Amino acid sequence: MSGPWLSVVGIGEDGLAGLSESARVLVGEAEILIGGERHLAMVPDAGSAERMAWPSPLSVLVERIGPLRGKRTVILASGDPLNFGIAATLLRHLPAGEMTVLPHLSAFSLAAARLKWPLPAVATLTLHGRPVESLALHVHPGARLLALSEASAPAKVAAWLVTHGFGESRMTALCHMGGASEARIEALASKWRSDAPDLHTLAVECVAGPGARWWPRTAGLPDEAFVHDGKMTKREVRALALAKLMPHPGALLWDVGAGSGSISVEWMRAADRAIAIALEPQPARRDLAARNAAALGVPSLQIRDGHAPEALAGLPAPDAIFLGGGISAATISASLGALTPGGRLVAHAVTLETEATLLAAYAGHGGELVRLQVARAEPVGPFQGWRPAMPVTQWAWVKP
Repeated sequence: MSGPWLSVVGIGEDGLAGLSESARVLVGEAEILIGGERHLAMVPDAGSAERMAWPSPLSVLVERIGPLRGKRTVILASGDPLNFGIAATLLRHLPAGEMTVLPHLSAFSLAAARLKWPLPAVATLTLHGRPVESLALHVHPGARLLALSEASAPAKVAAWLVTHGFGESRMTALCHMGGASEARIEALASKWRSDAPDLHTLAVECVAGPGARWWPRTAGLPDEAFVHDGKMTKREVRALALAKLMPHPGALLWDVGAGSGSISVEWMRAADRAIAIALEPQPARRDLAARNAAALGVPSLQIRDGHAPEALAGLPAPDAIFLGGGISAATISASLGALTPGGRLVAHAVTLETEATLLAAYAGHGGELVRLQVARAEPVGPFQGWRPAMPVTQWAWVKP
């Protein structure tokens, strides 16, 4: 069969009645009909389609889809299948030209309509299979969140909000939207005691109490936002490095000699879907990086053991590289070769030996060489004086 053979049809709580005529035709003419138990129950038993329930884990479905090529196959999915849905997953494995997607109203659109929230001003996320710590990326005073949620999630969200000083935030679980059993559960985070159905949309209006703890997504978080052993890229220098690394959605960073992971964490916070691989040979520092990633809302940070340049072999090609430790001519050479065209490299040196390596790289490849030094006001007896930090030599290079 040429052209689309796989259709992903969004369906709501109103079942077949809510589908467009074209969606009903696709479902009615399907040879293979795939969906969750509740999705399949919405479709009458009439017809000769072979029915297949969602397998567990869901990754098994990806393996089973390929051999069905050539048969009219329909997958039923909740709401908009491209909004944190199965269609987005399948498109990573199948050519787009082989698939038709017919969305229903998404849970986010329905929830925004119920709450009268303009969607562009709302942060949308999913808590299905995701740690609750991912909230740290979105919570700030006045924020509005909509999250695809499951039964155990609201209690965890409420506990997280209370712990971080947002206990006065209003939470609303919107259940079975668009169906006969539609309902909502509302309470302040500090007073949340209710169970919610397994599938619902959770809305949160964030209210910061006294001493609330949250961090912006702009580069240069305070050093105290991280747990560290004293050896980390300090705030001002970190902000300048990230400005030259240029985080953007979906981009991959190699953070070589990651230490406590401050560069990796801020890279991922700065842009949606940004990815980072933190390479750090010391287990104690890898533990610090993992703790920082979880606490600051990017628990998917990939933390790996290894020494450069050997550990760089086989990694996916990066859009940016930060060299903060273990700098050598061999590591620089491997990094320059691995970068994608237009990729950026930023390297920092604090010792004379690593500075000499960066001077040689600058002489051989060009780029930009800057010396950075920060001084902070500190007590000097009864007065105040400037106490300089160690200077940092920064080499920045962009691949043609």
